[in-house]
Amino acid sequence: MAHEPSPQDQPRNADDPGLPFPAARDVSPAAPLRWLARGFADLRACPGSSLFYGVCFAAMGLLTVITLVHAYEYAAALASGFLLVGPLFAMGLYEISRRRERGEACALAPTLTVWRRNLGNIGVFAVVLGVVLLVWARASMVVFALFYTETLPSLESLAEQILALRNLEFLGTYFGVGLIFATIAFAASVVSVPLMLDRNQDAVSAMLGSFGALLRNPGPMLVWAVLIVLLTAIGFATFNIGFVVLMPILGHASWHAYRDLIEPLPPP
Repeated sequence: MAHEPSPQDQPRNADDPGLPFPAARDVSPAAPLRWLARGFADLRACPGSSLFYGVCFAAMGLLTVITLVHAYEYAAALASGFLLVGPLFAMGLYEISRRRERGEACALAPTLTVWRRNLGNIGVFAVVLGVVLLVWARASMVVFALFYTETLPSLESLAEQILALRNLEFLGTYFGVGLIFATIAFAASVVSVPLMLDRNQDAVSAMLGSFGALLRNPGPMLVWAVLIVLLTAIGFATFNIGFVVLMPILGHASWHAYRDLIEPLPPP
């Protein structure tokens, strides 16, 4: 059942000794589909503000491809990192959903600086994700270096190998290492940023609460992760144009995931 906004959902100070540790609750395996439906409803209700962020996502992806078109080994790592840092860039979308939930008007301006609400802890979380992204980028290069000791293949040659299922050792190692980093980032960020924005939760408690939500709901979280990867792949397959619509839906849906996965605050 969706969480209904109530007075106790007012943001609290992260130093407030009465701020409880975020407790996870059970959701059904079909919950991720419900989150996407609610995310689409938020997009329809606030199209202007939501699509602004969608255009930003699409532009960021396109800029990455253009900048690194001749260095695809870096582009591959950054494209994967796109998923790692997504929760940070979706803060404005979370705020749009939060405002709509509270019956407030759709407005872009208040969402642009929502990070100020809990700047210190969001900054800590950003550093953690940044370190994960940098380590993954380095690990990605190491995998390429191990399997291509003389010279890197061209982008066309690599694509041909992938489609023909050649060099399976490289593909298995690359995606296996990437899966480890993606799992860590996903587990730490499922509900972290919404917690820090909505409750002024500290970064450590928010990340631990996010891990707790995943451990309590491994099945639904696997479905949610697969949906995120599929929709992101569609975005890249459409030359980033699909991100204009898909990323707002995912961002809004992530807010509703937080509402379903975390117990509401008790009355102050």
